[in-house]
Amino acid sequence: MSERAGGVSRAPFASFNLGDAVGDDAAAVQENRRRLAERLGAHPVYLRQVHGTRVVNLDAHRDAPIILEADAALCTRPGMACTVLVADCLPVLFAAGNGQAVAAAHAGWRGLAGGVLEATVAALADAAHCAPSDLHAWLGPCIGPQAFEVGADVVQALGGDEAGDADFIPAPRADGSPRWLANLPQLARARLCAAGVKAITGGTWCTVGEPEHFFSYRRDKTTGRLAAAVWLRE
Repeated sequence: MSERAGGVSRAPFASFNLGDAVGDDAAAVQENRRRLAERLGAHPVYLRQVHGTRVVNLDAHRDAPIILEADAALCTRPGMACTVLVADCLPVLFAAGNGQAVAAAHAGWRGLAGGVLEATVAALADAAHCAPSDLHAWLGPCIGPQAFEVGADVVQALGGDEAGDADFIPAPRADGSPRWLANLPQLARARLCAAGVKAITGGTWCTVGEPEHFFSYRRDKTTGRLAAAVWLRE
């Protein structure tokens, strides 16, 4: 998981911005991506993320990697890093316990509601020839439960209770309009558990509350993107 320091981008993208569609200087992004690849020792494959549920297998694009429209990717061969970009949405990295495959998923509330994590678990388990219970999942930094204010549409889309529950805490605005504070990592854990994943770690960092470490779209609007990547070593 990258942090915001260590790159060449200037404010408001300072400094290790890896997003190429946020308004940053293209040469700076290219240099930042070169540095990331050098540090990983693998080739990061970026996606055109659309808050959907499509999972792509990078093995099919190994000889000529291209930008694919998807919100999750898996790989069974060394050298290519499954990579997702975030600035408040939840990145989830997966590894099969038998070492046969890895995957990365981008889970904003729309993707979570649509089933991107369940789709990734199913695709990865199939590719690794293992059960979902043999997968490991790591939750990266995302907007935390103290900062993720949502409306009734999000509560309904994610199956929450508008009266309030552990995932959605009522937090009406001063004018009385209804709002809730949503716990994105907790919602993701519940879905992963329901999909059969038992080993789940991470999910303790808030992008909004740690500006020295993370970009946050909710906090800054115009900002960079962090990268979460997972790969098989040569």
